[in-house]
Amino acid sequence: MLLILGSVFAALAALVHVYIFVLESVRWTHPSTRRIFGTSAEDAQVTKPLAFNQGFYNLFLAVIAVAGIVVALAGSAGAGIALMLAGTGSMLAAALVLILSDSSKARAATVQGLFPLVAVVLLVVALI
Repeated sequence: MLLILGSVFAALAALVHVYIFVLESVRWTHPSTRRIFGTSAEDAQVTKPLAFNQGFYNLFLAVIAVAGIVVALAGSAGAGIALMLAGTGSMLAAALVLILSDSSKARAATVQGLFPLVAVVLLVVALI
């Protein structure tokens, strides 16, 4: 049961990170995305290459978590949990770095880190 719940939260975390990928790598200079991140048109244009790269990091973390779900569902629970923990643990670590580097980003860090946190806790308990 804990593996299933952990997988659900890993999937939710992956979906959030795919959304972040779209914002950062595809829609970075769009007005609605600039409002979300609080950037001007000029700043968005200058930081576009950095955001593009960062978005792919988020996508890759989502892919790792989803790969773990698939592997676990295919019958290799240990390997699947390891992959899910690699993806969601990295997501959680990134959320912690965000809030520690800029406390005004607490809401964004919560959005980025809540599902991974729950997934990590559930998956670690599933291992015990």
